[in-house]
Amino acid sequence: MKRLTREWIDKAEDDFTVALSLSRSRKARVPDAICFHCQQAAEKYLKARLCEDGISFPKSHDLVALLKLLVPSYPLWSALGKAAGNLNAYAVSTRYPGDSADLKEARQAKQDAEAIRSEVRQSFGL
Repeated sequence: MKRLTREWIDKAEDDFTVALSLSRSRKARVPDAICFHCQQAAEKYLKARLCEDGISFPKSHDLVALLKLLVPSYPLWSALGKAAGNLNAYAVSTRYPGDSADLKEARQAKQDAEAIRSEVRQSFGL
């Protein structure tokens, strides 16, 4: 595995760990932060796979666009399109006033991030 790929994975794991920790907290429920970290984890996992495969990708938070770059090499990953689309909204919108996530959305974001995480980690044999 390339050094840069490992860094992408490590950062993705960090975001995923934060999302899990926040989602397990009974005292401080922060769905916006959970959703954001789930989106960030998924983005970094996809970028890790792109990096390892030598596929150029734009500076973008668009998980659907990143996933489309991977589907030719991993056709079964097209099934992750809905999860990627669900998570896209959390890259920016819920970080500012005017749009907030609720606990139901946070649970779904966690499931969506887990699906992407699982496929990418499996592709690396992790």
